[in-house]
Amino acid sequence: MQLTLDDCDSAATDPDLRDVTFVVVDLETTGGSAKGGDAITEIGAVKVRGGEVLGEFATLVDPGRGIPPHITHLTGITTAMITDAPTIASVLPSFLEFAHGAVLVAHNARFDIGFLKAAAAATGTPWPTPQTLCTVQLARRVLTRDEAPSVKLSEMARLFRAETTPTHRALDDARATVDVLHGLIGRVGNLGIRTLGELRGHLPSVTPQQRAKRGLADPLPERPGVYLFRGPGDEVLYVGTSGNLRRRVRSYFTSGETRGRIKEMVGLAERVDHVECAHALEAAARELRLIAAHTPPYNRRSKYPKRGWWICLTTEPFPRLAVKRSAPAGSACLGPVRARGDAADLADLIAEACGLRTCTTRLRPGGVHACALGPDGARPLGGCHASAAQPEPATAYRPRAERAAAMLTGRSSEVFDALESRLASLAEREFFESAARLRDRTAQLVDLTVRSHALAAFTEVPELSVAHPDGSGGWELSIVRHGRLAAAGVAPRGVPPMPVFDRLRAGAETVYEAPAEPEGPPGLFVPETLFPADALHGASPEEAALLRRWALRPGTRVVDVQGTWGEPLHGAGRWREWADRAGTAGRDARAAASEPQRRGRQYSEGTTHAA
Repeated sequence: MQLTLDDCDSAATDPDLRDVTFVVVDLETTGGSAKGGDAITEIGAVKVRGGEVLGEFATLVDPGRGIPPHITHLTGITTAMITDAPTIASVLPSFLEFAHGAVLVAHNARFDIGFLKAAAAATGTPWPTPQTLCTVQLARRVLTRDEAPSVKLSEMARLFRAETTPTHRALDDARATVDVLHGLIGRVGNLGIRTLGELRGHLPSVTPQQRAKRGLADPLPERPGVYLFRGPGDEVLYVGTSGNLRRRVRSYFTSGETRGRIKEMVGLAERVDHVECAHALEAAARELRLIAAHTPPYNRRSKYPKRGWWICLTTEPFPRLAVKRSAPAGSACLGPVRARGDAADLADLIAEACGLRTCTTRLRPGGVHACALGPDGARPLGGCHASAAQPEPATAYRPRAERAAAMLTGRSSEVFDALESRLASLAEREFFESAARLRDRTAQLVDLTVRSHALAAFTEVPELSVAHPDGSGGWELSIVRHGRLAAAGVAPRGVPPMPVFDRLRAGAETVYEAPAEPEGPPGLFVPETLFPADALHGASPEEAALLRRWALRPGTRVVDVQGTWGEPLHGAGRWREWADRAGTAGRDARAAASEPQRRGRQYSEGTTHAA
């Protein structure tokens, strides 16, 4: 076939992706705002074309100031490392020469390109206005939420099995982004996208509704807090949180917002309310509470914090495991579990390991458990896990219940020893599929047990005072009572934090610990929301988990503890590493099983395009 002049012109103006030179760049900086005075500390870039690496560019940059401690903790770049580094005035021309004629690519291009443009303006360097491509936007356009709930670089690198692991160092992150870019281009290739113009046209665009409502973000402060989109009837449509309210809300009116539901929500929104908070933790906690209070139609998560399921040991003469909506205070239980089916499956695993009965026959205190073994001496298929050769009285059955109670309350991990032995036996007999299923279920049980014991221990603490560096020499302060955020504040640099703690404590939210049964005259109504007698002292599991993670962050200091905060010594904690390995093995096995199917689909699509 002979090329026409039109074909040549088209190739020149809209080159095939195989012929496009990309320069994938990543920056490390002293902070998140170029307009706020933050500066570049490191540049890393990789030049690629047609899948081949043509060159790399990497240098530290002297930002003209010290490196904040939280940035050093994140990146490993210290003030000593950049003392003899070149300034951006000498580095930027070299980088622009390296990237000349190429399409600039970055993961969150607005951030990296914004810093480069700010540096060019500050140094008087002409900005060449290159074409740019954002892998965050491309990922949100190409990947489904189920496949990629998060488009963080670390998650994208894992999804596309990047050869380089992101480390928050510029060159490593740029190398990882190259693999992400190639993976995303491979995905859009299956859609028939072959040229740079087609790729850019595939990126999301701003709708007229988004463009018309940009002004809704203008009154918001550049502070941490919670924002609430409200509809024509003043109803709350959506609740979110951010460390910078104005910047986050503005992003809903840009092409970076690709979610169809959220674009629909923006079209309905009439105004945006906000609640300013002391720091990001308070904002996150208030977001959870506001979502639960308003159940906004466009929020998917956290609308029903008490809808989980619990695995509880009953108090019958012959105890068994029951799956319940709530866990009474003082009971032997694990939870919460999101799906009832998952809770029932894990309860069955515990019952089988402990020999607990799974029959539902009501047994009296002086009675016996009479579920019998089969004629072959084995438990009948689908039969009671406590089946025995002879009927058992309560005294003979009690050790089974005690074994389960010890596991549920963290006093023993013998159940996991038994499950591991059974797993080894299945593998030794080459029942590999059964062994894999048991491995996955046991890993889920370990994760649930560790999480349940951790939340129970955390919500047991009457009051916990914690402080975290704010990155500017000050402290973010929080007071937690029984797993609820009771007060939050900030001690700026130079302000002693302890007097601030005293003021916060004086005005902190009071959290009452409920009795197992409401006290008072018969018929007195005690609202469950005010006096919840449960295993977590009424705390929302999601809020308690959030606060616990924050309290355990690197750099956080526990200033004061009323009562004790400790987790079971003989619980499932020592099995956590085993569960992590088992979870990785399970994911790898499922990925390997799906790979032939994915390749088959790609081959089929490729054949269709060729035809």
